[in-house]
Amino acid sequence: MKQIYDQFQEVVMAILPLAAVIIILQFTVIGMPPDVFFRFIAGVVMVGFGLFLFLVGVHIGLLPIGEMIGSTLPKTKKPVLIIGTGFVLGVVVTIAEPDVRVLASQVDQVSGGEISNMVLVYSVAIGVGFFVAMAMVRTLFNIPLKYILIVSYGLVFFMLTFVPDMFVPISFDAGGVTTGPMTVPFILALGVGVASVLRGKSSTSDGFGLVALASIGPIFAVMILGVIYG
Repeated sequence: MKQIYDQFQEVVMAILPLAAVIIILQFTVIGMPPDVFFRFIAGVVMVGFGLFLFLVGVHIGLLPIGEMIGSTLPKTKKPVLIIGTGFVLGVVVTIAEPDVRVLASQVDQVSGGEISNMVLVYSVAIGVGFFVAMAMVRTLFNIPLKYILIVSYGLVFFMLTFVPDMFVPISFDAGGVTTGPMTVPFILALGVGVASVLRGKSSTSDGFGLVALASIGPIFAVMILGVIYG
């Protein structure tokens, strides 16, 4: 019960400042029509309630199951299974990410349907899945994170010379939207679970860095789309 109350407090403290600023601006500067302002208030209430339910669901469902999967996989002693599961989970959790779908719908709109919603969503999802699998390889073989990041971003900047200009900002936006409320809790819990078994509880910090790696995958994916469609 205390955890639910803590989540409620967290949601109130997250939404209240924004709502307070908009209300102050409404009565001092903006002066929106009453029906628009009341829709805003109703939207704040619905967003707050939805966010509260989401955070409770994350803490009682997503985080425990992600860590449980992560701590169970290494016990199979099958690296291919661990890496393959990381890829599949990276793909499916990204497909469920609402931020990715918002970006995909915007790109679909501005490109006149040339880059469809589904093409972008699945491309980004495969990119995330590939780098989550890479993160599993890093944890299995104890590869320093900095080396993977240096090589990966080196390749990103190399690809900038081949990618049409309009795809560059989209690719980096895609890297940002994958670090959303669905992907981050699950992927982090998965990494901590794997690292806690392979490296011991004292080295669960090895499970972090997955989000940094996962955000590179969409950049590569969209840049490849840029080469294809450009």
